[in-house]
Amino acid sequence: MALKIAGESPSSAPAARAARVPHALVRLAGSVAGGLVLFLAFPPIGWWFCAPVGVALLALALHGVRVRRAAWLGYAGGFAFLLPTLAWVRPIGDDAWLALVGIESLFWAGLACAAVLVMRLRLWPLWVACLWVLQEWARGRFPVGGFPWARLAFSQGRSPYTGFAALGGAPLVSFTVALTGALLAYLVIRLVPRPRADRVVAGTVLGAIAVPVLGLAVPLPGDEGRTVRIGVIQGNVPGRGMDFLGDEPAVVLRNHADETHRLAEAVRAGKLPRPDIVVWPENSTDIDPYQSEFAREVIDSAAKDVGVPILVGAVVNIGADHRVTRGLVWDPVTGPGAYYDKRQLVPFGEYTPFKDVMLALSKRAALVGRQSLPGDRPGALRMGPVTVGTVECYEVAFDGVVRDTVEAGGTPLVVQTNNATYALTNLPPQQLAMSQLRAVEHNRAVITAATTGISAYVDPAGRVEWRTPELVPGMTVVTVPIRTKNTLASEVGALPEWTLILMGAGAAAAAISWRRKS
Repeated sequence: MALKIAGESPSSAPAARAARVPHALVRLAGSVAGGLVLFLAFPPIGWWFCAPVGVALLALALHGVRVRRAAWLGYAGGFAFLLPTLAWVRPIGDDAWLALVGIESLFWAGLACAAVLVMRLRLWPLWVACLWVLQEWARGRFPVGGFPWARLAFSQGRSPYTGFAALGGAPLVSFTVALTGALLAYLVIRLVPRPRADRVVAGTVLGAIAVPVLGLAVPLPGDEGRTVRIGVIQGNVPGRGMDFLGDEPAVVLRNHADETHRLAEAVRAGKLPRPDIVVWPENSTDIDPYQSEFAREVIDSAAKDVGVPILVGAVVNIGADHRVTRGLVWDPVTGPGAYYDKRQLVPFGEYTPFKDVMLALSKRAALVGRQSLPGDRPGALRMGPVTVGTVECYEVAFDGVVRDTVEAGGTPLVVQTNNATYALTNLPPQQLAMSQLRAVEHNRAVITAATTGISAYVDPAGRVEWRTPELVPGMTVVTVPIRTKNTLASEVGALPEWTLILMGAGAAAAAISWRRKS
């Protein structure tokens, strides 16, 4: 039989135990929960509605705390979010994964410090949402060129918020998601002490509902009546992880050439329509076609068989120590021609920042080998009847790179990608969601060609009309619309982002000034 403490009823015992739980641990639990809920919004799970809920939980954990406590609460929430979201880095090494998560979480700590300051101002949900855009802008530029992965917008590849991309690009999508979450947090804070129905509560509820509804109402440009048929090739690779090329040279090249020959046979048999152009993935030839007669013969044979230009993904040697990642137009008659060299390079993947220091600290840095050089112009390449907008893999996460390609006349957009190291992780579906957002942002069809998957066709409304599974060869011909009308986002560029950044920075400055005077 349990002993009963004098003066304590059975119903009051749980409350007494809860009161002994440190308040800081409750807030820590809320911040971690917010980060984990936010992770659920991202592919491959893709529960987009979890994004504003995760933001709300993070805001509730921060509300009313001091700046110093906000820093570690924000760091904990960011770490809880980024650890599973960036788990695709693990094939490189758990230490690289943890280091990346640890560094990126610092930006969340900074966001949290600024957020608790503006939460003392009127209309604070608006300022918190602006600060979220500022945090994502900073992450996308620092350090070593930035890492804009896992932005709120990239959880909304197909959701009520996606339409905002046509108005202000990815930054406006992130802003609207964060604003909804901050409004939900404000509503909880307003109602918990004393449930009530007043104008402030009613306005907050209306705002939280109106934001995603307005996203559904954003008008998108209509069809222009022109199409192009694109053959998409996914050749697969022989190995896995860091050794995806396998031991035998030229396998990746032969795989893609063989799939192209299969495509040509299917066209001759009437099983597929004749393509106007064919797209291979990034790194679809593992041998430099400018230096290897064998590689030239294999590519040329495939191009002549299918009878149309092929966009080949090649790694091209420049001198003895450097290389470029190149999208190369290979004509069945004239051979190699126009090309695009990747501009936004992957640090520690395609080049080694602070090379001498890194080589001294880690032998793994030497695996990069030849250092890649960035290109210097947008990827608008004439192929057959169209000018394709070429974007190489990692670049699809960078607003400016995609925007420049559209401004240069690229339509449709083609994302050549090599995710072989990260096959069956959460990277390929996350990258596909970025392509969905870019399609709506710029009113362009997007073709993704991947060595191991996910290859896909996304229409200008962000719908995935065709996709491959991973780790299998595949090919098809898709008919995609040619769109030349720009969205407002394409026309105004980074103006909405900078407006939101300045609003957030201004609110933080005002909060600091008010704090010093009080």
